[in-house]
Amino acid sequence: MPLVARSTFRPLPGLRNAHGQTVLPAILRPVGGLRWTRERLELPDGDFLDLDWLDSASDRLLVVSHGLEGHSRRPYVAGMARAAARRGWSVLAWNFRGCSGELNRLPRFYHSGASEDLAAVVDHAGRSGRFRALAVAGFSLGGNMTLKYLGEGHPSAVPVVAGVALSTPCDLAGASAAMEAPRVRPYMARFQRDILRKWSLKRQRFPAVIPAVDPERQRTFRQIDDTFTAPMHGFADAEDYWRRCSANAFLASIRVPVLVLNAADDPFLSPGCFPSEAASRSPWVHLEVPEHGGHVGFVDRWGGRADLWSETRTMAFLGAALKPG
Repeated sequence: MPLVARSTFRPLPGLRNAHGQTVLPAILRPVGGLRWTRERLELPDGDFLDLDWLDSASDRLLVVSHGLEGHSRRPYVAGMARAAARRGWSVLAWNFRGCSGELNRLPRFYHSGASEDLAAVVDHAGRSGRFRALAVAGFSLGGNMTLKYLGEGHPSAVPVVAGVALSTPCDLAGASAAMEAPRVRPYMARFQRDILRKWSLKRQRFPAVIPAVDPERQRTFRQIDDTFTAPMHGFADAEDYWRRCSANAFLASIRVPVLVLNAADDPFLSPGCFPSEAASRSPWVHLEVPEHGGHVGFVDRWGGRADLWSETRTMAFLGAALKPG
């Protein structure tokens, strides 16, 4: 019954507020000095993924997936990469289609269930012949994708031994409804702006395929997913997309140690995003729910080059999974 009864996370004094935890590390925590190397992975369908490597010459690799409208250089990704490198891991932080600074080639985009792209990245890394063990970590949308990938049991050239999903909307329908609440409208407005900007660029390339953008009718994820995500990726509608891609549907099939780390006060998540029943039934899925932490926050210290609690917790979990016996 891998339910973590008591989390060790203690927020930075004066920073117990969920919105402070969510916003401050995103805008005030620079993580620089990392020597990334970029590689372009060509996909069988004619599209591409841009991969950023942080190579410590280790034979252990952590593959990191970012969140909605993020990219591999965001502070939360860079912070996790730095924490992994400090512990002797190589890191591959990949960019979803259209998120590396260059629009992808096809009409399709990325979405919460695009685990085939993560599978391509992991398999590519495994086939390099450099690694004996791989682990995966994902934030938010990338966390959902990571759990779905693990539950589907994709084959890879090198085994994936463990995973961590942070601030993950395991119930996409519930999380989409949570994002309609007044308290999260500023976040939703930013997501809407960024998503519709990309779809406008895609419409210029594919006017016969991409529908016209009316921002007034695309204010919620239900509207956006009904208009764009579902039809462009083979789903009947938003409900069908959410049902078929939510991580909760795949947790029972996971067969490697996994930590789901969701803060109880995360403003982006609904009650269905805390899969306590699934974790209580699985010997593989560990659920940890700190009382505070916000969305991709978990700030327990500030200043200097110290790792955040979530980074330390992630690497401790992955390290334990690699130990024999």
